[in-house]
Amino acid sequence: QVKLVESGGGSVQPGGSLRLSCAASGYTVLSKCMGWLRQAPGKEREGVAYINEDGSTVYADSVKDRFTVSVDNAKNTLYLQMNSLKPEDTAMYYCAAEASSPYCSLTRRPERFDYWSQGTQVTVAS
Repeated sequence: QVKLVESGGGSVQPGGSLRLSCAASGYTVLSKCMGWLRQAPGKEREGVAYINEDGSTVYADSVKDRFTVSVDNAKNTLYLQMNSLKPEDTAMYYCAAEASSPYCSLTRRPERFDYWSQGTQVTVAS
């Protein structure tokens, strides 16, 4: 049984940083593509950052150069380092993983991911 357990959300002031973690069990990180998505109130869920089977990464334009997705194979954990946070980054953040696709693009429909974390709230406000 695959389980993705997320941690690290919270409240931070604009310009601050947070790191989200997603610990996987029953699933090996980087065995297929994984990533982070977010959903703000009243908006659709959107892809933020994905890491593919070969370690390549893709980022939404809105977070490029501010967010970094990475994995720790030894801990079987996916991370999202978020720097220079802005109020518009406020959302519920989810990690998600694919069962079969080695590559994910940002045009991928979120519902195509096979496994999901419970989500964690990130609030950026002064």
